[in-house]
Amino acid sequence: MELEFIAAGQIVNTHGVRGEVKLLPQGVEAETLLLCGTLYIAGKPVVPAARRVHKGCLLLKLPGVDDMDAALALKGKAVAIRRSDVQLPEGVYFDEELVGLTARDAATGETLGRVDEVLAYPAHKVYAVRGGKDEYLIPAVPAFVAAIDLPGGTMDIHVWEGMGSHEN
Repeated sequence: MELEFIAAGQIVNTHGVRGEVKLLPQGVEAETLLLCGTLYIAGKPVVPAARRVHKGCLLLKLPGVDDMDAALALKGKAVAIRRSDVQLPEGVYFDEELVGLTARDAATGETLGRVDEVLAYPAHKVYAVRGGKDEYLIPAVPAFVAAIDLPGGTMDIHVWEGMGSHEN
């Protein structure tokens, strides 16, 4: 689904005593967030004065946040990015863009359900497809995902025998 804003994570804590905050990315790689000039914290545009990746998180120095108390006031705030600010490689998408796509059998065109959520596992992501006659957990690898068409709202899946789990 084409979105104007992409949820990027949440400010989970302070870092140090000089007002840095720790952003835990969710559905977006920390390295990708380095490329975004403007972040949207609780819906308001903010241009960080400095940023760096640290242990999978992004540490941010924000304007007007000069001590631990000011940084602590931001704890729990949601952070988003404008989709148009990031150019991803061909065939790479943000998790949030994939949720809601109609999953179809690549061979038959039969609707399997909708992508309900994107699960992160150490080896790769997995797309949970629900709402059809079966539930499918689709590994996010080319052997299973034939095509993704964001403007068309579809994801075509190579379905293997026994892949669905019957809920009845």
